[in-house]
Amino acid sequence: MKKNVLIIGAGGVAQVVAHKCAQNNDILGQLVLASRTVEKCEEIAKSVEEKGSMKLAGTIQCFALDALDVAATAALIRDTQSQIVINVGSAFVNMAVLSACIETGAAYLDTAIHEDPSKICETPPWYENYEWKRKAICAEKKITAILGVGFDPGVVNAYAALAKQDYFDTIDSIDIIDINAGSHGHYFATNFDPEINFREFTGQVWSWQNSQWTSNKMFEVKRTDDLPLVGEHTSYMTGHDEIHSLSKNLDVPNIRFWMGFGEHYINVFNVLNNLGLLSEQPVTTAEGLEVVPLKVVKAVLPNPTALAPNYTGKTCIGDLVKGKKDGQEREVFIYNVADHKEAYNEVGSQGISYTAGVPPVAAAILVAQGIWDVEKMVNVEELPPTPFLNLLNQMGLPTSIRDEQGERPLNFS
Repeated sequence: MKKNVLIIGAGGVAQVVAHKCAQNNDILGQLVLASRTVEKCEEIAKSVEEKGSMKLAGTIQCFALDALDVAATAALIRDTQSQIVINVGSAFVNMAVLSACIETGAAYLDTAIHEDPSKICETPPWYENYEWKRKAICAEKKITAILGVGFDPGVVNAYAALAKQDYFDTIDSIDIIDINAGSHGHYFATNFDPEINFREFTGQVWSWQNSQWTSNKMFEVKRTDDLPLVGEHTSYMTGHDEIHSLSKNLDVPNIRFWMGFGEHYINVFNVLNNLGLLSEQPVTTAEGLEVVPLKVVKAVLPNPTALAPNYTGKTCIGDLVKGKKDGQEREVFIYNVADHKEAYNEVGSQGISYTAGVPPVAAAILVAQGIWDVEKMVNVEELPPTPFLNLLNQMGLPTSIRDEQGERPLNFS
């Protein structure tokens, strides 16, 4: 049984992870938090203490760490006797942290595909460019590595696996719909790291259609849905992490990702993009300074963690699945609705961070219990979905379904 958790990162998602690990430290053991800025880790640890999140008496150890330094990360894993690493730092550090876990034997969990800072929208499937290259060594060394176990990717992958397991004989399409119907009150802001956020939208939009990769432009294809609790919203087809593993692991010819955007966001995004301010490539100013435009934009936008106190409204994220069951056409929507204010009251973060941060802790619990300690590299849809979704029901992210019987919560116990 694995225990003792090292959390890498100190943003809004890491804050949720820390609180949820603390609430389950009877299973997960000693908690360690590390990032480049130790003061941010200490602020999270203080938040955990102030809200009384620790189930068993204890403290969170905090360390400064450059997660790109494999040797330093491996040393920290050994020194703290951490057997599970939850990587919620930048996607740029994935491969380095994974290497440290392979070196030390610790289980590895992350919430997004690795990214190269100098590249955007590489040839799909993106996992094949990075993490999947380590599959053989993970299997050889019996390293458990669970990729993309946030909400999307993560929970939506489990929803797809559940649909295949319980609701369909054959699936024709999976449309993952992500709607944030909340309001943060700022003129313009992103809900997580602006650099990672914008990189998703400035390149090609890759989707899996008719069993092949298909390219579109951002904001080129849209749809409007009437969704549970949040009502009617327009979303746009965009590329996203989970398509890259679902297209490989599930026999489904059409897999698309849709994200909701308001007209104001689109207008500001287009102005920034058309001016070249979202470029990841460095430019030289008239004064001879070399800067990366995207990093400058990130520096002047509100910190996503600062949005939490005044955030109101709800999110709705789920899988609209179409196919056949017992020879009959069928459509189901498996989803979660989260509330920004409830998330802030519990853990001090907004709903987007909450939906991303709770799932890796549920996964860590399943690894600690041996249920998901599979001793190889997997994506979430390759694992049994029911234990995971059952835990999420208990931890604040309940699953519901809308089908021919109407809307209702799903219980898995």
